[in-house]
Amino acid sequence: MENPPRIFNRKELRGNRRSLRKNSTSAEATLWKLLKKKNLEGRKFRRQHSINNFIVDFYCHSDKVIIELDGDGHGDYIQIEKDTERDNFLERAGFRVLRFENRFVFQDPEYLLSEIKKCFKNNPDSK
Repeated sequence: MENPPRIFNRKELRGNRRSLRKNSTSAEATLWKLLKKKNLEGRKFRRQHSINNFIVDFYCHSDKVIIELDGDGHGDYIQIEKDTERDNFLERAGFRVLRFENRFVFQDPEYLLSEIKKCFKNNPDSK
């Protein structure tokens, strides 16, 4: 009997994930300090985690929440289209995708964290 296809952290993407972690943006590094070691309501987050053929910035498995930080490169039309297709695919697969501009990490981290918390299961504010 054949094993079902692996959707999380496929081996062929290992080098890409490692490179993205090693070369993270300042916004990603700052948000990671807030999320790692179960700092946010005891939730475990992974960074540069792959789902299917996509590598997401941050992922919380228990709540199926994906967090994407967008820098300047995400503002052009072609990238917006790619991001939309990707988000739609992930949402159809049952994940919740949150996108934030990098500036929120620095200018209003409390807002950013409160928006993430709203997506946690068993949260009275969840949408």
